[in-house]
Amino acid sequence: MFLPNSFVDALADYKSAYYVIFGVPFDNTSSFRAGSRWAPDAIRQVSANFESYNPTFDIDLVDLPIYDAGNLETSASVNETLQNLYEATKNILRDGKLPIMLGGEHSLTFAMVKACSEFAGEDFGVLILDAHFDLREEYRGFKHNHACVSRNILNQITENIVFIGIRSGPEEEWIFARENNLKYYTADDVEYIGVVEVLKKAIEWLDCKHLYLSLDMDAIDPAYAPGLGTPEPFGMNARDIRTAVRTLAPFTMGLDIVEIAPEYDSGQTAMLGAKVMREFIASHAKSRMNL
Repeated sequence: MFLPNSFVDALADYKSAYYVIFGVPFDNTSSFRAGSRWAPDAIRQVSANFESYNPTFDIDLVDLPIYDAGNLETSASVNETLQNLYEATKNILRDGKLPIMLGGEHSLTFAMVKACSEFAGEDFGVLILDAHFDLREEYRGFKHNHACVSRNILNQITENIVFIGIRSGPEEEWIFARENNLKYYTADDVEYIGVVEVLKKAIEWLDCKHLYLSLDMDAIDPAYAPGLGTPEPFGMNARDIRTAVRTLAPFTMGLDIVEIAPEYDSGQTAMLGAKVMREFIASHAKSRMNL
């Protein structure tokens, strides 16, 4: 069940929409700073700041088929919330639409990836922008803790994953990544190699028609995005994230933006999250027009 709220440029109804935005205000396994449950509405509120016209893609968002379904009704249980999210995502995909989930914490990505993978079949890959590997088997008694999301995806859904922006994790996670030949690029790699080349290599590695894109906002340096659950210095800059989202959008069948904790800043991080989502929609819409 979705509870009503609305992104400012989401003027279509569900039937006519292609892009379906919805929030999942859940942060019950957050480990450092909780508060990402407030992010979906914070992103909606700050979206009113922006002009609807995107000059890069010559697209006006008010002309696009965008629908805001509001917020998913969540449970105190992470497992129950994930099941509800999985079912909701499946329904959106069955209706031929592209789901855009505003978290909430990163544990939620598992349900989205599961639904997209089942819909896409074998020709499927996942790209995660994140400061952390999130490869723990369990954390604080939860298998579906936000610190375990990538391990759960690897174990239960697909091994076709690329990580970009990594710079934090216990030693055993770095060892696990190397021993299992996981493809990852650190934030330093992005700086030294350049984001365009990193994205080129990532797309070649994934080699898939259907992509799921997950943006944990702590991939971004807290100088640009201070309102985070687990901020990690020396991260990617905002322009590199914009380049990544613009580049990957045409290949993407589902997107999430997670781990914004709006109580810890004055709206900057929610503002950036809203802008990134708008860039994603504009880039994806432009690619559809060019088909």
